[in-house]
Amino acid sequence: ASKTPYNLSEIRQQLDISQEQLSRLLRVSAKTVSRCEKENKQPRDLEQRQRLAKLQEIIDLGQRVYTPAGLKEFLSTPLPALSSRTGFDLIQLGEYEPILSALVADFEGTGF
Repeated sequence: ASKTPYNLSEIRQQLDISQEQLSRLLRVSAKTVSRCEKENKQPRDLEQRQRLAKLQEIIDLGQRVYTPAGLKEFLSTPLPALSSRTGFDLIQLGEYEPILSALVADFEGTGF
C-alpha cells in the first residue's frame, strides 16, 4: 500500500470525530482506521479511498465556507437542504453530492 494522499488522522481531526466514527463513514472496522493511522497508509479498497477523497473534498470546501467548528456543526445538524438529515448521515450513506451542493450554495451566498 502506498503512502496516502489523505491522512486519516488529519481528516479525523478536521472533522473532530473518533476513529470509530470515521470507520462508520468509510465502512471499515475501527481496527482498520487505527492501523491505517498508525502506519500512515490508506485503506487498500478503491471504494474506501474514493470515500476518503470525497471526505477531503467536503472538508476542503467546508473550511473555505466555515470555521472548523462551523463545519462540524454543519455536518452534525439536520438541514432542509439535506432532506432534514445531517451531513454525517449522508456521508455514511455514500451521498456526497447534496452536501457539496449545500456547501457551494453557502459559499456562493457569502458573496465571495
